[in-house]
Amino acid sequence: MELPLQMVDLKRQYQNIKPAVDEAISRVLASSAFINGPDVKAFATELAEYLGVKHVIPCANGTDALQIALMALGLKPGDEVITPSFTYIATVEVVALLRLKPVFVDVDKNTFTMDPESLRKAITPNTKAIIPVHLYGQSADMQPILDIAAAHQIPIIEDNAQAIGGDYTFPDGSRKKTGTMGHIGTTSFFPSKNLGCYGDGGALFTQDDALAERMMMIANHGQKSRYYHEMVGCNSRLDSIQAAILRIKLKALDRYCDARRHAAAFYDEAFAAQPLLSTPQPATYSRHVYHQYTLTLHESIDRDRLQQYLNDRGIPTMIYYPVPCHRQNMFKDLDGSSFHLPNTDYLTPRVLSLPIHTEMDETTLRYISTHLLEGVATATKS
Repeated sequence: MELPLQMVDLKRQYQNIKPAVDEAISRVLASSAFINGPDVKAFATELAEYLGVKHVIPCANGTDALQIALMALGLKPGDEVITPSFTYIATVEVVALLRLKPVFVDVDKNTFTMDPESLRKAITPNTKAIIPVHLYGQSADMQPILDIAAAHQIPIIEDNAQAIGGDYTFPDGSRKKTGTMGHIGTTSFFPSKNLGCYGDGGALFTQDDALAERMMMIANHGQKSRYYHEMVGCNSRLDSIQAAILRIKLKALDRYCDARRHAAAFYDEAFAAQPLLSTPQPATYSRHVYHQYTLTLHESIDRDRLQQYLNDRGIPTMIYYPVPCHRQNMFKDLDGSSFHLPNTDYLTPRVLSLPIHTEMDETTLRYISTHLLEGVATATKS
């Protein structure tokens, strides 16, 4: 075990797939098909098959995917888009960028995902889209969210950047992959993601032929035929080298998710007897893929002291996220105090994420959990 540890050990993961990755990169270099080459098309087809969707549209990153999705819905400035505030800023940033109005809703305290009742109360005649976020690797509770959206004829964009490979089980026992239940799903292939490339990348998913065509056009300067631009679009492409790498890692995605679940199970058992720690709570409807392993600390724990204790021992930790979206300066004109989000405000000062990745061994897991438990005793306020 080499200290300091990494939140995500991409170097070791690469070493385990190095021959295949190196060959794939060399193949693209030899072909010189760097943009929209065969690997991009093949990856889109293979990911669509994995997810069980008709269309996958690769793009440059996960933020672009969210922006393209909103553009494809044809929303107008001032239209309301409902999102959780307890999420990465990209989910909401694109809403503001397109001059739409973000409406923030609360999350469930145990699952960290959109609270359907908070969503229900936020619906107005101006609500034109809903963006549930599958946070930390856990699916939002999609059945009630889908029911609410259907009752008001509001499209859903799933932010699946942290949960690709995850599953949602409906009350009738049927199962779907996260990102495939709404009108559009989006994801990021940032290197640290469960399915990550070695640069930037993203994708959109849909079952809708018309939406797929529109999103492909938007991502390509609004054109269907070269130099004939039918709408305002953008330039958002997944390059061929990244697609070639993703094709290799897609074959390993289920194995990677299982490795993360194994690490999470070790943590769960190690922390079970410590009442000042609440471990992640996988919902009965969600097959968690643990993009993050996020603890909720008791209010008696000084989180800064605990982080410093662990850092001194070569153990990194992260806070996802220290400021909720509705309290960010970029949204000060919305008067964040007007949003009643008690669970978001409860979780923000208490969450702490530990290292979790595909290459963790028992020695590393034991080292982290032992020192965390020691650190809790040291960081507990008297």
